[in-house]
Amino acid sequence: MSSRMKIDFVSDVSCPWCAVGLKALEAALARVGREVTADLHFQPFELNPQMGPEGEDIVEHITRKYGPSADIGRSQQALQARAESLGFRFDFQRRSRIYNTFDAHRLLHWAGTQGRQLALKNALFAAYFTAGLDPSNHAVLVKVAAAAGLDEQRARQILECDEFAREVREREQYYAGLGVQAVPSVIINDRHLIQGGQPTEVFEQALRQIAGHSDAPS
Repeated sequence: MSSRMKIDFVSDVSCPWCAVGLKALEAALARVGREVTADLHFQPFELNPQMGPEGEDIVEHITRKYGPSADIGRSQQALQARAESLGFRFDFQRRSRIYNTFDAHRLLHWAGTQGRQLALKNALFAAYFTAGLDPSNHAVLVKVAAAAGLDEQRARQILECDEFAREVREREQYYAGLGVQAVPSVIINDRHLIQGGQPTEVFEQALRQIAGHSDAPS
């Protein structure tokens, strides 16, 4: 008998470990197969909510945020290795800036009403981390939405106004109120929290434990 699970994946489009974490979670869900029926929802989190429309050079941003001792090269190598093992590709030569992601989250909220959230999330990760595109640029977002199977005209209409802005802000505040301060944060059945871009095995073990024991510790 399949165990139905509500999975809230709290993340940001510009978070590389969120991309890795999602791929690991997808791999874990594939491993457990029919044991788990996942109701997956993507919840908004902005790493840089005050980021201006012009974005910021990523090396300058990381140095300012984590200090001059931050080993960017080593971090990128670790990310590339993990991503490649999961079938995802980072191209750090293309991704030179970091951007505001609020409008991307507005489209993701809408995509949830259309049953296309997972497709759009994966498309946004690929657009930014693999192709090096600007996820704050409306033309880019419209094309990515269309590629994910969403209505191009409707996507453009949403971006031209502030539709779903209130809903996104409310979800951000809700998860901040729960104490979510880092992403990815994966919350299963509103109770069990898994933080960070964990390996597939960690997600798989958690899914099997929760499926087999309703009183599994969080």
